Amino acid sequence: MDVLTPRTLEEALRLKAERPEAVPIQGGTDLMVELNFDRARPAALLNLNEVVELRGWSRQNGNLWLGSGLTYAEAMEPAVAAEPPARAEAPRTVGGPQIRNRGTIGGNLGTSSPAGDALPPLLVCGGEVKLASVRGERVVPLSEFVVGPKRNVLAEDELILGVSVDAGESRQTFMKVGPRNAMVIAVVSLALRVDGELRAAFGSAGPVPTLVRGDLDQIASFPQRVAEAASPIDDVRGTASYRRHALRVLTKRALERCLS
Repeated sequence: MDVLTPRTLEEALRLKAERPEAVPIQGGTDLMVELNFDRARPAALLNLNEVVELRGWSRQNGNLWLGSGLTYAEAMEPAVAAEPPARAEAPRTVGGPQIRNRGTIGGNLGTSSPAGDALPPLLVCGGEVKLASVRGERVVPLSEFVVGPKRNVLAEDELILGVSVDAGESRQTFMKVGPRNAMVIAVVSLALRVDGELRAAFGSAGPVPTLVRGDLDQIASFPQRVAEAASPIDDVRGTASYRRHALRVLTKRALERCLS
């Protein structure tokens, strides 16, 4: 297995174009599990740890930019965690300190798991994913980026630069149900945003994280609408019926929290 280590974004994009089979890696919290259990054996890894252009965050024109190399631990720092609230709450539920120090926003996007904790908060904040290749850059709404379980619209020569979200003032929260309170994959998760409308996004209750919108006068019926929008499955972590029930309860609690 070859390990390619570019030092700049330009070099990374060139290598990805030359070796499209190279799998990007930065934190490696998902990919290393696949490698260790011999579930994946790519011909090459594209190590992005030295590409400084993918790190960090910034605020501009009411939006928050999160570089793909931003770790969960960095996303919890006070300077960036102040807003949007739901996006700031989600990293606290991800794994333990070791995972939060290595796992990245870009990794969660690239893995495109229905259970990705970062995805529902990014969805309710209108997340837009910026992709790049030697051919140029493009921006894809997060709602169109993930197209199936662990599948997305990334072309074979593209890398994820980061994601932009609306950082405007609103009431938000993030909630998650699991067999225990920490270091667990969500049985179901929910992010809620209340401003001029109701916006809820859930994970682990369908093939892709899903956004549900509603008017402010639909508060009473909104938990049921969210549950009905789900298409969960039975698996080792929970049944479909339990996931729908949990979504109703989480949505009701999230509304109470945001509107109190």
